[in-house]
Formats: sequence, C-alpha cells, structure tokens
Amino acid sequence: MNYAILLSGGTGTRTGADIPKQYVRTDGHMMVTYALSVLVNSPRIDKAVITADEAWRDEIIKDAEALGLDTSKIAGFASPGDTRQLSILSAIEFICGNCEDSKGLTGTEAGSGADVDTVLVHDAARPFITQELISACYDALPGYNGVMPVLPMKDTVYLSEDGKAISGLLDRSTVFAGQAPELFRLKPYYEAIMRLMPDEILKINGASEPAVMGGMKIAMIPGDEKNVKVTSAVDLEKYKNVGR
Repeated sequence: MNYAILLSGGTGTRTGADIPKQYVRTDGHMMVTYALSVLVNSPRIDKAVITADEAWRDEIIKDAEALGLDTSKIAGFASPGDTRQLSILSAIEFICGNCEDSKGLTGTEAGSGADVDTVLVHDAARPFITQELISACYDALPGYNGVMPVLPMKDTVYLSEDGKAISGLLDRSTVFAGQAPELFRLKPYYEAIMRLMPDEILKINGASEPAVMGGMKIAMIPGDEKNVKVTSAVDLEKYKNVGR
C-alpha cells in the first residue's frame, strides 16, 4: 500500500497572514487543497492522510469536494505534533492503527518487493508539486529504502562554526538542498523515527534526517525548482500572484 502524508498543521506565522498560510485561498481554493489534489490524483498513491488541526478538517474536505477531488482516497486526519517530525509520526501511527485496508508494516529490506508499504511525505506549503515528481520518486525506489528530490547548490557555500565569521569553504558539488515529497519504505522509516524518541526527535528538521541517521539507503533524484515552499510573506505574495 502506498500512503501519502500531507503535513498541514503548521501555524505559518512567518508569512504575516491572519490564518495559517496553507489555508490562504487563491482562485477560490486553499493552498492545502492544491497540494492535496496532486496527491489524490496520483495513480501511484492509494491513500492520503492529512495532519491538520480539527478546526480546519471540515473545511479541507469541503474545499476538496468543491475542486472535484476524489475524497475517498483521504484515509483520514491525524493530529499535528509539536514539531514537523512529530506530525509525521502522528500520521504514521494513524496509518498503522486506523486504516481499515492497511496490511500493517511490511518490507524491511530495500528492494524487497513491489507490494511493500511506503509513505510519501509532503508539505501543504508546497502547492506546486507535480505528478512527474511523484512518479520519479516511486521509479527511483527499487534498491533503496527511500528517495529524496534535491537541487544542486548554485551559490558558493561557506562554513561558519560560530555563525559570525567564515570558517571554511564547502565544495558545493557535494552539497544539495532537499525538497519534498520524500518517499520511504514505511517499516524501516518508522523504526528509524522510534529510535530517536523521545528527545532526539525534537532536533530533527527534515523528514529524511531520521532515515539517514538510521542507516537507511536514500536515493537522490533531481528536484523541481518550481516546487517551492511558501515560507515568508514575500513567498505568499508570489504564490497569490501566480494563481492556479
């Protein structure tokens, strides 16, 4: 079973909007709905789980229906955690315990079969995800425990040990910026997360960090420069001006 987790529990305070950024409407629909539409319309994804505050859940379903989405592919909602990674864990625990058609966690080893459970993690604040990028993630999975889209670094990259002065120069050909969605084999990913509980998990920023720390073999594929994350007020204005 191929699951998708759509993270929509953030407060989006850096955008300066009066509501969380993922619920801002453009061309009549919320940002989260545009990201959700790509996930539920993907033939590679069987079910989607959304992490969202209860106050927004009915609105998400109504907006999805208004956009003509197949809401039967939405398995349900999970409660957001105090951090992004804890929200991911909340959604995985929902998948393990609440999806009626879940076969449980299978496929510990990379390349162990096409029928293993997988989880694709994406952010509601990345509304420009494409079907091509989702397919590329699944196509690259055989032989690996996970897949992460990345972008090469265009600028010169420096190291600073104190945050005030340059300590050294990094080889930018070996440094990459990670994107979402990130795809994982579910069982080893869950086990990697649980090894970091309860304290180390609070230090995690990116979804692939627990996987890398846990020794999972993660493939890199070319990311999409258009697949930007709406983070700041400037980003939000650009998003509004692009339209859908």
